[in-house]
Amino acid sequence: MKSRNFLIVLMLAFASFSFGQEAKFQLSSHILDITKGEPAPGVKISLSKQDKAGKWIAVDEKITDQNGRITDFLKVTKGVDNQGIYKLTYFVEPYFKKLNQNSFYPFIEVVFEIKGESHFHVPITLSAYGYSTYRGN
Repeated sequence: MKSRNFLIVLMLAFASFSFGQEAKFQLSSHILDITKGEPAPGVKISLSKQDKAGKWIAVDEKITDQNGRITDFLKVTKGVDNQGIYKLTYFVEPYFKKLNQNSFYPFIEVVFEIKGESHFHVPITLSAYGYSTYRGN
């Protein structure tokens, strides 16, 4: 009985430590298809960072979830500085092909600069023949 209680206490302590250590991310994005008035799921987005010579270096690549979102770009890690110039590339052509729609943009590139340690949210509103972007929160 004592070993069972000890095991339960140990499991609870581990669980609360795990929940307390939730990862934080400095960059997120989402896509809203304004033609449908709905999120755009299943869209690949790649993240690149510009080096000092101006060359783009691939950082990460993810797929939007059912809500058209990616919430976990650029993990916040103590001692790591994420500042710099970045590019998000939204590969939208396959999304429109799945909808049997022609589109004008095979991909969209959004270049921006991260300064400081705050969270940056870069959403786009999208249609087959246009898009808009802004810094969200």
